[in-house]
Amino acid sequence: MNNLLLVTGGSRGLGRSAALALAKSGVDIVFTYHSQQDKAEQLVSEIRQFGVNAAAIQLDLADSSSFPRFISRLRTTLLQQFERDSINYLVNNAGIGINNSFAETTEQQFDQLMNVHLKGTFFLTQALLPMIETAGRIVNISTGLTRFSMPGFCAYAMMKGGLEVMTRYLAAELGYKQIRANTLAPGAIETDFGGGVVRDNVTLNQQLAQHTALGRVGIAEDIGDALSMLLSDQASWVNGQRIEASGGMFL
Repeated sequence: MNNLLLVTGGSRGLGRSAALALAKSGVDIVFTYHSQQDKAEQLVSEIRQFGVNAAAIQLDLADSSSFPRFISRLRTTLLQQFERDSINYLVNNAGIGINNSFAETTEQQFDQLMNVHLKGTFFLTQALLPMIETAGRIVNISTGLTRFSMPGFCAYAMMKGGLEVMTRYLAAELGYKQIRANTLAPGAIETDFGGGVVRDNVTLNQQLAQHTALGRVGIAEDIGDALSMLLSDQASWVNGQRIEASGGMFL
């Protein structure tokens, strides 16, 4: 039986790249999507071309009251399509980007970020714990912005900082089950995240590249490959750590 990955926010961007990277290594994939069902169905087809199984389930991470229904759908999907009742890997990737100065960030924007990145991820992981196999792996996707500061991302980075603290506690509290938990923190990446600002704003892209040791911003595949490495047996003694994949930004 193949190992199985559940990745949230898998229909685009970093989540999509992560799903494809793990599928290439022989891992079955279940991923969540928020609203873009057509892209989700397309990705399921792409993943199956690697000879592994795949499924997509809708999830609104900001609505924790929907988690029991999601868990029920996940259990049914696993039994019917994968003939199993557990997962090996959990990657908490789903998120939203709001770029606004500290002075102009509204309470609504703050709550949006908190409900997705912090509250949603906390309680979804809690709900999934009984389904994670012994010696399973959890990776929470953070951001380089918890180490370096860029104006406009204060609230976003605060939430990701909380997620990094949560990761360390998961590692400490789940060791009895041999589950290891780590944080993967991407730097600037060319995706549609945050309105595609890094990808589409040529001036910003070049500025960020100048502050990166390897001379460019990242692409989604860079993060998918790093995640594949972190979930592999070669990283079996890495636990409770924050791994930054930024090409060396602001060193």
